[in-house]
Amino acid sequence: MTNVDWDAEAASFDEEPDHGLHDPEVRRAWAGRLRGWVPGRAGDVLDLGCGTGSLSLLASEQGHRVTGVDLSPAMVTLAREKLAGRDAVFLVGDAAAPPVGEQRFDAVLVRHLLWALPDPGRALRHWCGLLRPGGRLVLVEGVWGSVEPAGISAGRLTGLLAPIAGRVRVERLSGDPLLWGRAVTDERYAVVAQPGVSGQERGEAVAAGQ
Repeated sequence: MTNVDWDAEAASFDEEPDHGLHDPEVRRAWAGRLRGWVPGRAGDVLDLGCGTGSLSLLASEQGHRVTGVDLSPAMVTLAREKLAGRDAVFLVGDAAAPPVGEQRFDAVLVRHLLWALPDPGRALRHWCGLLRPGGRLVLVEGVWGSVEPAGISAGRLTGLLAPIAGRVRVERLSGDPLLWGRAVTDERYAVVAQPGVSGQERGEAVAAGQ
């Protein structure tokens, strides 16, 4: 899948229920999850591997200013069309090292991308550096397929985050068919990480089961 021509896939990308979010119930399910992942106050959200901008649109509808980055010019064109007139900017670039200069964000949102990168640990460290104090790194990932599984497990991802993020919460998503437009049995999850949490806060989070 890492060799997919995403420009060629752009026109049909939104046909998947969790890509286009055309179904009102699927859309509401993702909007509800996003509201719990991203800080509630209006802020700056960086959507990496933004695709056609469906999650960017949800974030914008919730009052956030959005910057989206995708390697595919065709995807970026569709995202710009989808969010035309909104407080959103879309850039063509490498999501592992997004072209955002010195800008910092309240949340960095990444869906189904980290597993395909050659050095996910390096990307995670770079993304954490793009956050403002108190910001959140939101990673939606999974392991798909049974014959030749592709993806990254929650265990491996939390292990990569352990040295750089003080507070890490895993939210299982496989059991919510509304997110996917159907029931799924493979591993799908979200990780919400907050870098720079103090040792005391880290202990409190573990004690609270967060």
